[in-house]
Amino acid sequence: MAKKDDSLAAVRQEIERLRKELTEHAWRYYVLNQPIISDEEYDQMFRRLVELEERYPQLITPDSPTQRVGFPPAEEFARVRHITPMLSLDNAFNEEELRAFDKRVKKFLGLKETEAVAYTCELKIDGLAVNLTYRDGILATGATRGDGVDGEDVTNNLRTIKTIPLRLLVEKPPSVLEVRGEVYMTKEDLAVLNKEQQKKGERVFANTRNAAAGSVRQLDPAITAQRRLDIFCYGIGVCEGVTFATQWEVLEWLKKAGFKVNPHNKLCEDISEVVDYCHHWVQQIHAMPYSADGVVVKVNRLDWQERLGATAHAPRWAIAYKFPAEQKTTKVKNIVVQVGRTGKLTPVAELEPVQVEGVTIVSATLHNEDQIKRLDVRIGDTVIVQRAGGVIPEVVAVVPERRTGQEIPFTMPKVCPVCETPVVRPPGEVDYYCPNAQCPSRVENWIKHWCSRGALNIEALGEERVRQLVEENLVSDPADLYFLQPNRLRSLPGWADKLTKKVLSEIEASKRAPLSRFIFALGIRHVGERVAEILAQHFKSLDRLAKASPQEISQIPTIGPKIAESVVRFFQSPTAKSLLEKLKKAGVRPRAVEVEEEAVPDSPLRGKVVVFTGELTSWTRGQAEALVRKLGGRAASGVSRQTDFVVVGQNPGSKAQKARDLGVTMLTEEEFKALVQPYLDQVS
Repeated sequence: MAKKDDSLAAVRQEIERLRKELTEHAWRYYVLNQPIISDEEYDQMFRRLVELEERYPQLITPDSPTQRVGFPPAEEFARVRHITPMLSLDNAFNEEELRAFDKRVKKFLGLKETEAVAYTCELKIDGLAVNLTYRDGILATGATRGDGVDGEDVTNNLRTIKTIPLRLLVEKPPSVLEVRGEVYMTKEDLAVLNKEQQKKGERVFANTRNAAAGSVRQLDPAITAQRRLDIFCYGIGVCEGVTFATQWEVLEWLKKAGFKVNPHNKLCEDISEVVDYCHHWVQQIHAMPYSADGVVVKVNRLDWQERLGATAHAPRWAIAYKFPAEQKTTKVKNIVVQVGRTGKLTPVAELEPVQVEGVTIVSATLHNEDQIKRLDVRIGDTVIVQRAGGVIPEVVAVVPERRTGQEIPFTMPKVCPVCETPVVRPPGEVDYYCPNAQCPSRVENWIKHWCSRGALNIEALGEERVRQLVEENLVSDPADLYFLQPNRLRSLPGWADKLTKKVLSEIEASKRAPLSRFIFALGIRHVGERVAEILAQHFKSLDRLAKASPQEISQIPTIGPKIAESVVRFFQSPTAKSLLEKLKKAGVRPRAVEVEEEAVPDSPLRGKVVVFTGELTSWTRGQAEALVRKLGGRAASGVSRQTDFVVVGQNPGSKAQKARDLGVTMLTEEEFKALVQPYLDQVS
């Protein structure tokens, strides 16, 4: 017990000492696995801290070890935007594809094929990717990856994971830092959890990835705390105040800062070492206590990473080598054709149930007619199946030795199996399409897509509810959702008053969704969430995008002519024109990206692409980029021929040299400040 004459200053000093020591001992125990005190000594220190914080609650801080558990359950997870996007990775499935990646890197960097590029190799842990944001060394937010741009705020849940530091262990932490990691559960802990779930009559988890994701996304942090979760951190996003030259330096610094980093990471001098590393882990990974589905290979030099940049969805400087999938044999009972939201016809094999990687597979995609011919798969065949990328079931081969002569060859239908409209196969494409925009299957899948989390997030309208609305002829396109009447909905089987109110409330809220989500919801071919975000940032409004030419769209960095043509073709179609007109009548008005742009019509940055490099003194990087957007410009991460200005701060990186090579206008920070100074009052 604290003495009555203890001064508040003395109590604060003791609390700070206890927190510091407990944080270091937890790091040694959970991260390094090298404790230097007994569990009893740790518990005594922890109880003393709890006692002092209960007596002096005004001294409790978010980074205290006592604050890992104790937050009330949330009603729902808020959305949080990552400062820098969390891009996905392209895949390699064999040695040839790894070496092809190495050749692409060298070609892009202008290196000779004989020159060696150093890479880091990191096991690709099979869990849930998260983004941890620290401000002045204190954990501020923790979010799921989500769509790569926005994730779910699961800060209180991630606080319960003891290998995530609440305060960085370095003396001069970055002012802002994003740390990327993979939350996982061991195979042993999954077995224990599933046994407990069975006892309680609750669902069991198919694999460690599902268990990690389900545990992190609990609304009650106390439940998350009961699950034995761990994390490996593998990289950073934004980092203000600390600079690195290589990915290996990043990994070493993360360890010093208190993060758990996989001990099997390796710095490889060339692609041959990378290949050897991957081959080694193909043989050894099953013996590990956790699941990993591949190896992430990254160019080690960060200045080269910057030069390589990224496509719309993946960095050019990294690739994921995927371990060979587990394969099983089963029988094809039938082959059916499904019709997607774009009208694409996809043949699907209906299978005798088989367990693959802990999941029961009852169907598998056959992709298209060319794939069926290549495999020569027939109804009744014995086939080999696997989960592509560890997720999507697919047929990879036929076992012809088991044929009996009773197998039936399959041919693609000449008419849509749903609406009987003659199908078409565009020149140069492998897929057949149903051209009927009113095909019930197209409508149903389009509306499911419209309501999905990455689009307009109308969660109350799940698959069964959407199917019901289509079958009742209440909707023929997404715009019809905004004209649904409560009395008609209440008359549907299973639609109580509470559900009706929830559905209509979420539909109403979606009228002012962000522009990027609205573009994605439209279901334009080749336009995923990341491309939708890029288009929204560039055009700022739907009207401008709808009127854009293919040339204007294809000039945007990372957007090619194929995407541009698809976008223009969509907006010129009668279906799109009718849809947009109905949405306007319904009062659907997606939120423009930066409405401030309209307030500064004479801005010198209007329509300009600006890139920052080096450390700024007047603003943080995020503040400077936000200012560019407010003044009608676009802040880009990489330099290209489309870049208008490169603003050079202190200790600039390779972007400055690339700007010189391309002849891009370069501004000092003072020149940039002078350029925008007259307009600051209009955007403050």
